Amino acid sequence: MTPAAVRLGRRTIGATSRPYVIAEVGVNHGGSLDLAFLMIEHAREGGADAVKFQSYKAQKLAAADSPAYWDTSKEPTTNQRELFAKYDAFGPDDYRRLAGRCAEAGIDFASTPFDAAAVAYLDPLVPFFKVASADVTNVPLLRTVGRTGKPVVLSTGAATVGEVRRAVALLCDAGAPDVVLLHCVLNYPTPPDLAHLRMIEGLRREFPDRLVGYSDHTVPDAAMTAPIVAAALGAVVIEKHFTHDKALPGNDHYHAMDVDDLRRLTTQLDVVCALLGEEAAKAPLPSETPARAHARRSIVTARAVAAGAPLTIANLTTKRPASGIPAERWDEVIGRSASRALEDDHVLAWSDLS
Repeated sequence: MTPAAVRLGRRTIGATSRPYVIAEVGVNHGGSLDLAFLMIEHAREGGADAVKFQSYKAQKLAAADSPAYWDTSKEPTTNQRELFAKYDAFGPDDYRRLAGRCAEAGIDFASTPFDAAAVAYLDPLVPFFKVASADVTNVPLLRTVGRTGKPVVLSTGAATVGEVRRAVALLCDAGAPDVVLLHCVLNYPTPPDLAHLRMIEGLRREFPDRLVGYSDHTVPDAAMTAPIVAAALGAVVIEKHFTHDKALPGNDHYHAMDVDDLRRLTTQLDVVCALLGEEAAKAPLPSETPARAHARRSIVTARAVAAGAPLTIANLTTKRPASGIPAERWDEVIGRSASRALEDDHVLAWSDLS
C-alpha cells in the first residue's frame, strides 16, 4: 500500500495532497551567489515549496573522456567534465549561505549530491536528499545517502524497473526512512511525444508502497501542460529546472521554467487539486442532496386512472421530482391497482396503491 504520508521539508505529502513543487536551479546560477539568491526569491514568489541546487566537482563527477548526452545544438559543449567545470565553483560555505537564505525566505533548501563529500556537508542543511537519475545504479553513493536517515527523492530517468527496485532497496537497507520515486526522461529537452507520463501510473503499479512524482525536462509552454498532466495522473512531487532567463544559451536554461511559468504552474496545481478532490469510494456528496431530491424521478400518472384500475406502462410514466414513489421501484408498481381515482400528472404515493 502507498504510504499515508512522507515529510519533505515544511510539508507532509500524501497520495491526494497538492504536489510538492521543486524549483531545480541546479547550476543555472552560473557560479554567482547573488544570482542564486535572486533565484531563491523568484522561486518563493512563484510558489515553489523548495529550491534545489546541484553539488559536485567536475573532477569527481566525470572522467576526462566523457561525451555529451544532451542536445548539442542547445548546449554546444561536447565533453561532460568540460561543461561541469564551468559551474562547480560553489563549496560548503556557499551552500550554507544558500540554505540560510532559503530559511529567511521561508522556502525549503535542497541540493543533489554527486559524491560522498557533498552528502556530508549537505546533511545538516537539507530536510531530504535528491538523487539524480544518473546515480540510480551508483551503489556507494546510494548507501551514503541512505545512511543519513533522511527521506530521499529518487529520479528514475533511463532506468529499468529492476534498477529502480535495487536502488530503493539499497537506500532503505542503509537507513532511508522513505523513498519517493520520480518519473523522468533523460532527454534534454524532452519532446512531448517522449514524455510518457503514463509511466507515473506504471511506477505506482510496480511500487505500490511508494509515492510517485515527476521530474520534467519538456520545454515549458504557456499552460505548463506536462507537469499539470503529471499532477492529474497522481504525481505528488513536481520537479522542474528553473532559471531567471530562459533566453540564456546553454546548460539547462533552454528547457527551464522562469518565475512566470512557475507562478502559472502553482496556480494551476491549486485548480487541479480542487478538481481531483479526495480519494474516496463513489458516494453522493452532501452538496448533491438537493439534486437527489429534485432532479431524480418519481412514478407519475400519464393519464387519469379510475379507482381499482390496474397501473400499467400505458398509464404511468416517470417525472421529476423524487418526492413520490422512486422510479427505481417501477417493477413493484406495475400490475398493482389504484386505491382511489387518480388525476393525470399525479405523483404516486404508496397509499395510492391497493
